[in-house]
Amino acid sequence: MSLVSIRSERADHPQVVALLDALDRYLAGLYAPEANHIMSIAELLAPDVSLFAAWQGERIVGTAAVRRRMGGGDTGGRPYGEVKRMYVDPSVRGQRIAERLLQAIEQALLDDGLGWALLETGSAQHEAVRLYERCGFSRRAPFAGYPDNGQSLFMAKELSKAGSREERSA
Repeated sequence: MSLVSIRSERADHPQVVALLDALDRYLAGLYAPEANHIMSIAELLAPDVSLFAAWQGERIVGTAAVRRRMGGGDTGGRPYGEVKRMYVDPSVRGQRIAERLLQAIEQALLDDGLGWALLETGSAQHEAVRLYERCGFSRRAPFAGYPDNGQSLFMAKELSKAGSREERSA
């Protein structure tokens, strides 16, 4: 097991694309196409999106993105960051890489003055749901026009500066 570093990366990096393809195949095995809410590579390259990659040596082993969103009626008008495209290569799971990717997203949101992270995940993704709950996310109502289809779970987390980069370096 070598060290893992988390850093910003372009969504069209070949290794990122390969991991996102693996994620898409995994999701296609769990849900019907209309139940998958997948951001394309082009959407991930938008200026309101940040993508983070977990590097282990010369290999990208995990991805996570966050899309900054303006608030709507289903968020009380409050802006937020939406967690998207979380995936860690199965061969390296158990090393807390996903938690570190979430921490990078949370720090990016705090740096941008956003204190709320929301996400949609599938009810059949038990490991992902446990991860999000362990990292402080709790269930909430649908948002951003997602359908309440019985397969999606919606979660939110209030972000705090406690444990942020500034706090850790003090």
